[in-house]
Amino acid sequence: MYFPDYSRTGLVYHVVSLNDLAKVKLRGIRYDDKSTYQEKYREFHIFLNKYRAGRVPGWVDRTKAIFASMNFKKDHAFHSHSMLLAFRVDPARCWVANENRANQLYEPFILKDVDGFYGAKDYLEGKGKVLAEQYWETSLSFTDNLKLRRDKEEGYDAEVMVFHEIRPEDIQYIAIVSDHRVMTVEEWKRTFCGGPNNV
Repeated sequence: MYFPDYSRTGLVYHVVSLNDLAKVKLRGIRYDDKSTYQEKYREFHIFLNKYRAGRVPGWVDRTKAIFASMNFKKDHAFHSHSMLLAFRVDPARCWVANENRANQLYEPFILKDVDGFYGAKDYLEGKGKVLAEQYWETSLSFTDNLKLRRDKEEGYDAEVMVFHEIRPEDIQYIAIVSDHRVMTVEEWKRTFCGGPNNV
């Protein structure tokens, strides 16, 4: 894995656009504080929420979650022009699900209303519904995951839904991602600022 295990670090990971970094440093992270929330993700969250299993508590609402990762594979492709962050969470206020299931649904959901891609609606109503149900059926509380470690199973890409705000002082700034490299904050500052000033 990319980082030492949660059992050693107590950290989860989150990626933000460099355009959002100043706001994160000033205010921390909330579920609805990024420009992409309304335009890219909210309707998709509502779609997935429709298939939430009865055993999943009501407070587990994707429209109100900050999304983080337990870890990343060594070959993970991060979004360019972003920063990788780490922070601690309150385990009692988090839920874990298999992001692989959600990722299989995002593109059909976005394209279903675009000319030439209307067939994606049929996919969403058939196989997509099954994948959405599996997303919730294989989800579990963060604390249960720490016992069972579903996040270590092959094919289970654990996304952590965090249901509390992250304060600026609780955030660690790990690395900056460009098109062709990932640099620690210190490496980036040596390259572009002439020295490793505090973040």
